[in-house]
Amino acid sequence: MSKMPRDEVLNYRPGTESELPLEPGEQVAQVFLADARRYYYDHLVLGGIGAVLVSAVLVWLGKTDQVLVAVIAIIVGMVLRALYFRSEAFARRWQLTDRRLIGPQGRQVMLLEIETVRSLMGDVQIVTKSGGKHLIRHLAEAAPVVAAIEAAKARRAKVVT
Repeated sequence: MSKMPRDEVLNYRPGTESELPLEPGEQVAQVFLADARRYYYDHLVLGGIGAVLVSAVLVWLGKTDQVLVAVIAIIVGMVLRALYFRSEAFARRWQLTDRRLIGPQGRQVMLLEIETVRSLMGDVQIVTKSGGKHLIRHLAEAAPVVAAIEAAKARRAKVVT
């Protein structure tokens, strides 16, 4: 009987033990961590948007008596989601080195492979030349992170050329 390969999802380990090690001579310039205030704010906004959309649909369907129950259910659901995923979100970190961006779960992006770095609703999205996308989520401020990655990329391009 043949063996089934282990699903990579089962190998999930949050925190530093899931990160790739630094290469010899590689130095960490900055570490980007999730911000607690931003994390809860993001959940509050998503809950608010969900409550408004569901309320609008229920009013459109003529079921105005169910709006209050639906809004309470959405708010409770978002609170439970925020509490359930908080340890995972705060265990993730991204390290900016002089060569690459090292993320959780063995993710890495070489600085010279970065095509675009942009702020996306408070998060930072990195798009590689091959089309890969990575998201650094729940940052206190996205603009300084974008600037730091762009500066590191420019420095790396000078060293290589």
